Amino acid sequence: MERERAAKKLTVYIDETDKYEGKPVYEVLMDLFYRKGISGVSAFRGVAGYGRDRVFHTSKILDLSTTLPIKIEVVDSEEKIRSVLPDVDKIVKKGLVELSDTSVL
Repeated sequence: MERERAAKKLTVYIDETDKYEGKPVYEVLMDLFYRKGISGVSAFRGVAGYGRDRVFHTSKILDLSTTLPIKIEVVDSEEKIRSVLPDVDKIVKKGLVELSDTSVL
């Protein structure tokens, strides 16, 4: 087993229709993290969810929703994660940003 080390995980929950300067927020964030040299990033499209507005978003075939939730997970050192937080705050106008401790093997 490899050596375990402490890290931070940044999780961003947004709506797939959220835009920043005309581009999808998840794409802008992925580009930001790539440019800043963040070690690991994944974006996941949810099948259902709701946020503070309490409006359900679902992928049910009859609903044909195009406003599904997106979850972006970012893992790196605390220093690197904290360095991108001001940019994330500027880009994410609605949604939820969560920061947690994690371990990397």
